Amino acid sequence: MTALGRSLFGRRARLRWIHLILGGALAMPYVLVGSVVVGPLAGGENVFGSLSLQLASFALGLPLAAVTSLFPLTRPLESGVVRSLCGVEAERLAYGPARTKGEKGRTAAWFTLHLGAGGIVAGMSLAVPPFAVTLIVLPFVPVLRDGWPGLPGLFGHTWTLVLSPLAGAAMLLALAGCAAAVGALLARWAPALLGPSAEDRVAAAEARAADLAVRNRLARELHDSVGHALSAVTLQASAARRLLDADPEFVREALAAIEDTTRRTVGELDAVLGVLRDGDATGDGWGAAPAPTLAGDLDDLLRRTRAGGLRVDATVAAAVADPRALPAPVSREAYRIVQEGLSNALRHAGEKVTVALRVEVLDGHLRITVENPFGVAVPAPRPGGGHGLRGIADRARLLGGAAEAGAAGPLWRLHVRLPLKGTS
Repeated sequence: MTALGRSLFGRRARLRWIHLILGGALAMPYVLVGSVVVGPLAGGENVFGSLSLQLASFALGLPLAAVTSLFPLTRPLESGVVRSLCGVEAERLAYGPARTKGEKGRTAAWFTLHLGAGGIVAGMSLAVPPFAVTLIVLPFVPVLRDGWPGLPGLFGHTWTLVLSPLAGAAMLLALAGCAAAVGALLARWAPALLGPSAEDRVAAAEARAADLAVRNRLARELHDSVGHALSAVTLQASAARRLLDADPEFVREALAAIEDTTRRTVGELDAVLGVLRDGDATGDGWGAAPAPTLAGDLDDLLRRTRAGGLRVDATVAAAVADPRALPAPVSREAYRIVQEGLSNALRHAGEKVTVALRVEVLDGHLRITVENPFGVAVPAPRPGGGHGLRGIADRARLLGGAAEAGAAGPLWRLHVRLPLKGTS
């Protein structure tokens, strides 16, 4: 009984009833227009004094409602009302103007259905309650028993007075049930008639995919930038602590490198978080802050890495230092690849290990190779980590290149090839 009462008089049922009443209110102008046509055809008879003529005016007004539903605002307004009053999830409705013939046809069908069903339920809501209340109070108000044409002596019987309150209550329940059923049907049909078309779904999926791609890229940027900074600062601080008394000059260099690394990383972190807060990745995905590049920032990266005590034997082609020699996307991604390769060495190399870095241009490709003794800088899987090599592979693949990492004899080798042509 509780579930039945909630389905008939609960909050959702009441809101859907209001939705139908609004449909009836919207139908009134069309009924008035229909009455202008029906009145003369009925010989000038008062349209609103005849139920049949009212129904004829109503039927004539619905096609006019279908025509006016072609206005661009109809679908977004109806979708907003359906979401608020009918309890339909927002993602199942379309909020833009109907553009294609199919969308316009479905919108017209919905608008006509809303006004048609709403007009009927609204008319019942106006007529039934007064009559039902009269029947309920009839046994207690004798004056109401007079003036019932066509029913002489009917209310003089005891059984009639006993049943009239029951009949009135049944009429109210029937009205509530009718309104609840019609409201539920409209809520069920709304996604089919007001929902997004196949084109809308494809556009929404593409927008979500683009947003996810941007967020994945920003996640890689955070991983590579912050991960490298933490590894470098940890190694630099450890080396400075060990040599605090023996080599003060080295300690000063290490502290300066720590300061420079943290300042730069905080700036990059602020830029990425600003993009995430704004929800818009402009330009290179870093908002107002420029992303580091291989041509402009490799020397600083090597200096900060060496300041931590890691020996890096770098062989860099002269063309790499020329900003015009490398396309901007290649220069940005190559910097991150080198940074991540050195980060792996920082995390896993021993104190006396030399990391070999080669950056060269061969056969129309930028080739990056990072090598160190095998078994020392192998990135072992760890909880919540292990994203570095996958990020390198993703960066290379996005530029049409390839990345390989693994054992090469006695060495652990990371080798990346990035095409220079066709990248802008």
